[in-house]
Amino acid sequence: MRIAIADDDPEIISFLQNIIEDMEHVCVSFSDGDKLASALLRDTFDLILVDWNMPGKSGLEIIHWVKESLDEAPAIIMMTSRSAKQDISEALNAGADDYITKPEDETVIAARIGAILRRSAPPHAMTKTVAYGRYEFDRMDQAVSFDGKTVKLTSKEFDLSELLFRNRDRTLSRAYIMETVWRTNADLATRTLDMHVSRLRSKLSLSPENGFRIFTVFGYGYRLETMKEA
Repeated sequence: MRIAIADDDPEIISFLQNIIEDMEHVCVSFSDGDKLASALLRDTFDLILVDWNMPGKSGLEIIHWVKESLDEAPAIIMMTSRSAKQDISEALNAGADDYITKPEDETVIAARIGAILRRSAPPHAMTKTVAYGRYEFDRMDQAVSFDGKTVKLTSKEFDLSELLFRNRDRTLSRAYIMETVWRTNADLATRTLDMHVSRLRSKLSLSPENGFRIFTVFGYGYRLETMKEA
């Protein structure tokens, strides 16, 4: 999973980065709310942790902005030293998925993060086999079948196809895909991603008549769309 942090305290950012990376998630940090908002327009995240008081947009303003500006809003945890019940209720009513009062033990923070990610995970995210229309994925054997016939894919092709199907109808940024599948966001890998997407279109016969198509979002990334025929 890919998690964004927005806090103006370098020690807090370092503290949270260690927790998130120990959970084997990717962490991207921002020092103010405006930088986070700018990043959210061009990148994909599964979860955001925001401080209330910080330069630019405050944490509460970020929550309102995310709900109003993004078609696919990630989960949000407010993490702040503000502990008044009125503040907690205001953040939760605005759309925060959880509220953590600083300081908090790292094991509790990790548990809260894990709970939110599990809650927001797509259905069947952890099952061994799952079917999407005429396609069936076997995660244990890394195998995909179409109409009962196995399609030969490389390991990376399987990981990419499984990521796209698991997040169908959700736009994924290039950076999100590269960090999830290839564990890198290097610009040099752009052609690698495009090549793999092209191969999947062909190998899996991804077209409207078969229920799904990969849509290129110019300057952003890709989205696997569920077609009406499915």
